[in-house]
Order: sequence, then C-alpha cells, then structure tokens
Amino acid sequence: MTGNKPRLIAFTRRLLPYLPALAVVGWFANRAISAVLAKTGHPAVPLDDAFIHFQFARNLANGHPFTYSPGSGYVAGATSLLWPTMLAPFFWLGVRELSIIWVAWMFGFLFLAALSLETYRLAARLTGQSTALGAGLAVAVFPAFLWFAASGMETIPFAWAMTRTARLVATWLESPPEDLTDRLFRQTAFMGIITPWFRPEGAMFSLVAVAALLARPRPGTRRWRRWYALIVLAGPLLSPLLNLLKTGQAASNTTVSKWLIYDPYLSTVGAMWSPIAVHLQLLFGPILNGQKWSAVFLPGGSKPLALLSLAGLFYAGWHKRRGWTAAMVLFLALSVVVTTTYHSFLWNELRYLWPFASGWLVGAACVAGALGDIAGAWKPQWKLIAPLLAGAMAGALLGNHSRTYTDLAKSALAIDRQQVALGSWARDRLPKGALIGVNDTGAIAYVSGHPTFDIIGLTTQGETRYWVAGAGSRFEHYEHLFQRDPRLFPSFFIVYPGWMDCHPVLGERLQSATVFDQSNLGAATMTAYRARTDLLGSGARPLQPPLPGAIVDELDVSDLESERSHQYVPPIGYGAGNDNRVLWGVAKNEGNSERETPWADGGRMRCIQDQFLLRTGGAKDKLQIIARLYGPAEADVSVRIMVDGTEVVRGKVPAGRMRELSGGVPNGRGGSHDVRVQTVGPGTFGSLHYWLMDGAAAD
Repeated sequence: MTGNKPRLIAFTRRLLPYLPALAVVGWFANRAISAVLAKTGHPAVPLDDAFIHFQFARNLANGHPFTYSPGSGYVAGATSLLWPTMLAPFFWLGVRELSIIWVAWMFGFLFLAALSLETYRLAARLTGQSTALGAGLAVAVFPAFLWFAASGMETIPFAWAMTRTARLVATWLESPPEDLTDRLFRQTAFMGIITPWFRPEGAMFSLVAVAALLARPRPGTRRWRRWYALIVLAGPLLSPLLNLLKTGQAASNTTVSKWLIYDPYLSTVGAMWSPIAVHLQLLFGPILNGQKWSAVFLPGGSKPLALLSLAGLFYAGWHKRRGWTAAMVLFLALSVVVTTTYHSFLWNELRYLWPFASGWLVGAACVAGALGDIAGAWKPQWKLIAPLLAGAMAGALLGNHSRTYTDLAKSALAIDRQQVALGSWARDRLPKGALIGVNDTGAIAYVSGHPTFDIIGLTTQGETRYWVAGAGSRFEHYEHLFQRDPRLFPSFFIVYPGWMDCHPVLGERLQSATVFDQSNLGAATMTAYRARTDLLGSGARPLQPPLPGAIVDELDVSDLESERSHQYVPPIGYGAGNDNRVLWGVAKNEGNSERETPWADGGRMRCIQDQFLLRTGGAKDKLQIIARLYGPAEADVSVRIMVDGTEVVRGKVPAGRMRELSGGVPNGRGGSHDVRVQTVGPGTFGSLHYWLMDGAAAD
C-alpha cells in the first residue's frame, strides 16, 4: 500500500487542474441536457449521424467490428475508429437503446473540460497564465462546443486531440535538450497516433508530430532509435490499410462521397477550384462573422476579431519567443480550410468546422495580450487589461447560449420525431429481417434492428460511387442488383424522396414523419415506401416496334460499367452529377396509339454531344443504330447521329418527351464504330440509351 502512495499522489496532482474546468463545463452541461430532456422527455441527440457511431459500437460489442448491418461484413464506413470503440464496452455492461446517449453525453462533456484545460495550457505559452484563463473559459462556454458535446458525435474528442497534439509538438520543439524526456516523447507520439483515429483530418497532426520528433531527436539518442518516431504513422495509415485489405479501396466511404477530390466530374484542379473558392468566401465571410449558418454560435460581427486573432498569434510568437507554439496554433486554426475541399461544409450546424475553433480562441487571447502589452507600456498597472479583455471575450459568447440550447433541443426533437420514430415503426411493422433502403442510415438502422441498404453508401460497401455519379446511375445499378439477386435489392425504402430522386423504385406509401420546426433534417418529411420493381429493366430494349433484329451491342447511358466499356465521354464540371437523372413514363406505339408500355431509364441531361464506341461483334452488314433521346423542357431540339464520320440519321426530339431515332449503319466495317451524337442548332438533349442491332432497317 505504501508503494502505491506516491502514484496516488502523482495521479491526484494530474487530476486537480481538470476540476475547475469540470465544474464550469458541468454547469453548462446540465443546462444543455435539461433543455433536451424538457423537449423530448428522454435522451435524444440532434444529429442522425450519432446513431451510426452507436450502431458500429453495438456491433463491435457483439463481436462484429466494422460491420454495420447484420451479416453485411466489413464496411469502410466508420469515420471514427475510437469513438465507437469507447462506447462499445457500455453495451457489454447492459446499456441498451437510447440509454447509450447518456454515455455519449458523459464523454462529450468530459472531453470538453479536457479541451478547455488544453486550450489554457496552449494559450499560457503565448499570453501568460492570467490571460490564458480567458481562452480556457471561452472554450468551456463556446456555444458550438456545448452543442456538439451534447450531439453524440466525436467532434469534441477530436478537437481535444488536435489541441493537445499541437501543444505537445510545440513543447517538444521549444524545450531545452534536458527537457526532451522519454515521457514527453511517448505523449507526443501517442497523440500523433490516436488523433486520426477520432477523425481522418487528424492525419495532418500526425504528420506534424512525426516530423517534429524526427527533426529534433533526444540528445544522445542512437541514430537507429531516432526512427522510432515513424511509429506515429500507424495512426493515419491504420484505417486506409484496413479498408484496402478488406474492400480494395483505401479511402473511407465518407471520404469518397464527400470529398471533391473523388468527384468524377471534377477531373482537374481548375475544375475543383470553383466550389472551393465559393466555400472560402463563405468561411471567411458570413460564417466567421456570425451570420446565417453560424449565427446560433457566434456573436454577430465576429469576423474582425477572428482575422485579428491570426495577427495576434504572430505578435505573441515574436514577443514571447515562442515561434513554434504560435506556428502550431496557427496551423490548428487554419487547418479549418481543409473543410472547404468537401462538397459542402454547411451540413449539421457546421460540424466539420468547429473542431478547429480552439486555435482561433487562443489567437483572440493573444490579441487581448497584445493590447495589454500596449496599455502596460503606457502605464504598468494597465497591463491587467489583457486578462479582463480575455474574460470579456468569454463573456460575449454567453450571449448566444439561450439560442444554442433552444436549437439543440429543437434539433434533438426533430431527429426523435422523424428518424427515431420511423425506426420504431419499422421495428414494429415490417417483416423481420426485411432489407430497408435508407438515405439517413443512423437511427433507422439502430432503432429498428433491420438490415439497411444505404443509398449514399456510407454504411453499405460499394454504393458510394453510384450516389456520387447521380440518380440515373443509381437506377441503372439497381437494375443490375435486382437482376443478379432480388434479395440484394431493398424490400422497403425509408427516405427523403427528393434526396432519393429515383421515384420508379418507390411504390406504395406506408408511413411518413413530418417535422417543420427543424434546422438539421434533410427535408421536413421522410416517407416509408414499399419497393417497386416492375420498372427495373423496363427500358432495356427499344420501345418502338418493329425491331430490326437482335441487339449486337448497347450503350446504356448512366450505367457506369456500360459507359466505361464503351469509352463514353460523360459531361464534366461541378454540378454535372445533377444532370444524371432517371426518367420514366408511358411509351405509345407510333403505329398503334392504344398500345402503351411503361418504361424507366437512366440518362444524362443537357448534353450537346455524345461520343462513344459500339462494337459489331463480327457482324458487318445490315446494322442499325437506335438512339433513345429526351427533349429539353423549353423547346424541341434537332439532333444528328454520325457513325464513323457519316451522318446516318437526323431528327427532332420533342420538348419534354422521349423519342427513339433510328438509322442504318454503313456496311463493310467490323470491330467497332465511332459514334457521335450532336445537336443541330441551339439546344441540348437528354441521352438515355443506344443500341446497335442487326437486320434490315425499319421502314
């Protein structure tokens, strides 16, 4: 017992600094949680994505790591490795259903207290302890941090990990040689490893950590031991290596679906710059200024102080001779720019931005410190203005608390009344084991217990590329799935129909949940449907008889596999995926108006030219090309089809209607034909399907 006493004393000393932060955070945590409970009557979270973590955690506890739906196997959908791992043991202890939210709340607010202390320690290196108290307090009361501590997400633990890594790296680079201890090395390396396990953006801090440890090894360390620092790379490499081993794809599904780099329509840096430039204008405009999307969390007119905080870091680094500390805080603050490379950073109350906010708050404390230095040069006692200004900065954030608690409770109620309610309905009303297609995959999967088919692809492996490509490609893919095995295709859908944008597979409406007073839902109404399958494959053959013969080859536009095999050149540019659509209707036989055929087909709208190859399969004579095209809504459009440079057909496609044009292909050439379809004059056309058929041309 005596031998344990020094350890107990040391542990107590390490714990004591956290107590003030825990007291402050605990007060505001009580207010936040009380607001939610008063609104919902039970634990609830404001983001559906929290239930994705809960689902991964429950499956991990049940012995199925990295599995989302029962029996689905490994899926590269766990954005955070550590957060579900931290929650999983509580399922072993008997936590069930919504009770896991209490555990998530506990961890969220504990990490917020730890983040407050880390921010204080980081700021103290640049401003002194009294002014740094204002930075630590600002973190504890920052509305966005309180909101996300109650969100059930990994946002706050990730913010803590980055802030702590920044402080340890700065300490390593600025400490005298005798202070470069094994303990400091282990702490820095450990944080470099685990930071990307909270979120993949943490890889930036892993690279900084390993660079610092390699650039400045401990004095007297043997050369080969210096390379121990490379163990830090295990952090950012673990998830990609697992994904590559299990799925053949290193990137996570979230990365593929949300990062502009993976957008198939942005093939160059120049094409990507357009959306990034818009995002940068939003970030350094209304968002930093506490307007529109950030108004819940930031006081209006925050932009001047935010920008001045960057200058404050330069001043503090020079004045305190802490250049590396200032550089690390600046790196933390400006790393928020990486979020501008996502398709959007406006989702979910700007949840991708806030983990970097502690760097900006340290910068604001540095501004207070600089003003204190200026005032102190005039009169020494006026130097006290620095901690007063830092405290006032924290106090200014309190003005948004009422609005923040209201928004938190309202958002939690919205998720509870929509996704959670529909998950409960599915659990009670749908057949056991029924596969449900979803676009919000969290609460419906977690609450219902049913296997889910994630149309976005975050938690269903292999679906992401079709989601990113567009609705037409999803429909074509669903046709293949159903043809391969009907059990692979959902029996039911619970979706936002506008998000789904694939109405030919949505059948009878079974249930809906509508919430108007909300800010984080994808739409006011989410609807449950019985899946419709009768239109799958309905557009596989030309719809206007008589057909000349058998199909020799076909290009099914929007079918990604068909496009690739026929060297089809899809349109490019940001937003081009919005023109990848699925169309449906009833085709009437031009020779017999009483004959009607329902059809649906994926295609690409607003085309000016199509270019692709059709293969003859050895046939040379009596070939015919048939093109299924769609007219633009505004007016008829004239189109011509060129085969190997020769025009074979010219025709008009009526506005807002589908038409199939056909023409004979020049004889005598085997192998393949180069096909180009072009508009004649102004206008665009919708490109749906092309066939090369044998037999005589139709009259």
